[in-house]
Amino acid sequence: MNIIIAKNAGFCFGVKRAVNMAYAQSEISSGKVFSYGPIVHNPQLVSKLESKGVYPVDNIDLSKDSNIIIRSHGVPKDIINKIIDNNLNLVDCTCPYVSKIHKKVEEYYNKGYDIIIIGDKNHPEVIGINGWCDNKAYIVNSEEEANKLPNFDNVCVVSQTTNTFEKFDIISKIIKERSNNIHIHNTICNATKVRQESAAEVAKVVDAMIVIGGKNSSNTRKLVEISKKYCKNVYHIETIEDLSLQDIQRFNTIGITAGASTPDWIIKEAVEAMDNLNKEEMMEAIESSFKKIHRGEVLKGTVLYVTDNEVMVNINYRADGIIPRDELSRDPDVKPKDLFNVGDEINVYVLKLDDGEGNVVLSTKRVEDVKNWEVLEEAFKNKTSLDCKVINAIKGGLSVLVSGINAFMPASHVSVNYVTDLNQFKGQVFKVRIIDFDKDKRRVVVSRKEVEKEEIEKKITQLWESIEVGSTVQGKVQRLTDFGAFVDLGGVDGLIHISDLSWNRVKHPSEVLKPGQIVEVKVLSLDKDKNRISLGLKQTVEEPWEVFMRNVKVGDIVEGEVVNLLDFGAFVRLKEGVDGLLHVSQISKEHVNKPSDVLKIGQVIKVKVIEINEDERRISLSSKELDEANEESTEFINEDVNTTIGDVLKEE
Repeated sequence: MNIIIAKNAGFCFGVKRAVNMAYAQSEISSGKVFSYGPIVHNPQLVSKLESKGVYPVDNIDLSKDSNIIIRSHGVPKDIINKIIDNNLNLVDCTCPYVSKIHKKVEEYYNKGYDIIIIGDKNHPEVIGINGWCDNKAYIVNSEEEANKLPNFDNVCVVSQTTNTFEKFDIISKIIKERSNNIHIHNTICNATKVRQESAAEVAKVVDAMIVIGGKNSSNTRKLVEISKKYCKNVYHIETIEDLSLQDIQRFNTIGITAGASTPDWIIKEAVEAMDNLNKEEMMEAIESSFKKIHRGEVLKGTVLYVTDNEVMVNINYRADGIIPRDELSRDPDVKPKDLFNVGDEINVYVLKLDDGEGNVVLSTKRVEDVKNWEVLEEAFKNKTSLDCKVINAIKGGLSVLVSGINAFMPASHVSVNYVTDLNQFKGQVFKVRIIDFDKDKRRVVVSRKEVEKEEIEKKITQLWESIEVGSTVQGKVQRLTDFGAFVDLGGVDGLIHISDLSWNRVKHPSEVLKPGQIVEVKVLSLDKDKNRISLGLKQTVEEPWEVFMRNVKVGDIVEGEVVNLLDFGAFVRLKEGVDGLLHVSQISKEHVNKPSDVLKIGQVIKVKVIEINEDERRISLSSKELDEANEESTEFINEDVNTTIGDVLKEE
């Protein structure tokens, strides 16, 4: 017995998508799951879905939060609206090709066109299409019905997806003769055309034709019609139990095809039941009708559905493929729905041909691995930098992801600076350099420190090219010492000697600066060979002596703060920032043994400038002369908050 299997038989894309989505919904839903009508016109499959908790219903009067599946045939628009209004969880499995017809019909109906649907008025797909034009479409399924149509000004014609092209063409021509303005859209599914053509090819060369599919399936019945055109012996069965094996034995060549609603396992059951006829030959024929795949092969596939834990992919094989979450990406934080959408075409790597439940186990991260290892090898050879994401802190360093490949970053290579807490880097993205690479052993070691060192060296080079004596630059105070402050200028430290911190005397740099402070400094000298830069802070402001000489002359009465007390006098800091000496003999006309008897550090007093030695930069001050002047004066300003030394002594 010779067995010929039609090249295109069984589930079409839309049906396969709907069935897979139904199975997935039964697994992930906490509430009850219903389908609005049978998922497909195949009672065996519907029964199997019921065992999984998916029950067909003919209305949507369901409890809130129930899950309602729209089958691949689609439904009228008002049903969709009612589902949403009733707060039901909508799972729309409408075939994408049918959805396009809905949109087309709604578009032309809203433009004022009459709608004509070529198809069976009782078929759920046709009922659904009609519901997108307020159920006002003209539905015809024969030449006789088409000839009874009225004349139209503007008309849009669509077809049930499972129609034969011959019927669609004949009826369309009749409608065209009755229309002034017509838009004809051939909406017959290409899968239907291919399946019908494959069935016709087989039927022409066999003695008997077996068509497997539901008795109520429109596309299966059309396969029967087409088969009968070319073959006298055609058997339409739902399962092998409907077929008399004794009748089949008399034929030398048998053809097999299946409707779009027929799952693979029903075809397999039919083959197994014919074991005594020619099992081995039959199985080879069945298997040869499917694409051959092998472990380790990279295939193209189409995403059927996406859940939180896996992605189902159509790989044009007798079984669909599943990508478990841990095979999607090397990044553990990534979510399947962030990567893929239904309908995406992707490359997949075959891990297993059977996961125990008939599914092929696939991987996308393995596909990327091949390319990513090449990227890493190239980066290692050329010493180029790559981005890496820190996954976790582990013993001795960090676990990171570089171009989708797991790698290790030793603690000593995390930074040029010493790091105590590696956990702070989790989730961060760095530029790194590969310092050890072994493709065969799958070992990659990376360094962030190498990149930082290179960046620092680049900054240093740029700094030495741009910096010059006399220029003012900005830096960050790094540390303080007894002799000065070190300032980071961008990879190079410059020193502000304690004598260049302030125009006034400074005992320790901490009196002027603190670590981390941003300062403007002047470049005093450069020594590139020794990598030394001398900086000045006080040089960034005008020298106080110059300000004083410009603003003050001998005889002026000024205000100042006592900053130091010695036995021979007190030093008073004027507002310009220069210090003047108030000699003990000039404190008061009364005798003063030592300045500390009448003055305190921090005290603000008024004094008279009695001498300015410009060459030696010395200023002599007097309180006594100010007191004498006050006594001779006829005016007394008692509102002045500052006092003279004489005032203090009089009060005593």
